[in-house]
This record gives sequence, C-alpha cells and structure tokens, in this order.
Amino acid sequence: MSEAKVGEVTHYFSRISVAVLDLSESLRVGDSISIVGDITDLQQAVTSMQVNHEDVEEGQPGQEVAVNVVDRVR
Repeated sequence: MSEAKVGEVTHYFSRISVAVLDLSESLRVGDSISIVGDITDLQQAVTSMQVNHEDVEEGQPGQEVAVNVVDRVR
C-alpha cells in the first residue's frame, strides 16, 4: 500500500471531533488516511465526510472537507 499526501488539516473542532482538510487529491468515504503532525500520528478509515454541511461520498482537489476523527489532531 502506497502513501500519498491528499491534503492538509486546516482546522480541528474538538467538541465534535472533526478535522477540516484542504484536499490536494480526491478522497472517498472508506479510504484509509493517516494524519501526521508534531504530536499527532493517527490512522483511520474515513467514515463520513461533509462539504458545506452536506454529506458527500467523495471530495475533490481544491475542496475543504470535514471528516470525523477518532482522536485529537494537531
């Protein structure tokens, strides 16, 4: 399995455990992602995704998508 950068976390909402990703590649519900930062190393499947508060199955490059995350990201 190869790893490729699909985007960057721009915001994190701790009360609802959601990270906002600015996508540079497409991302689909069901894809596995790794979020890596200074003190973050998280692997999980994308279980839900939203664009402008609407559920979507896929996000495209240039979009900001909200993804539920299982742990805090920094």
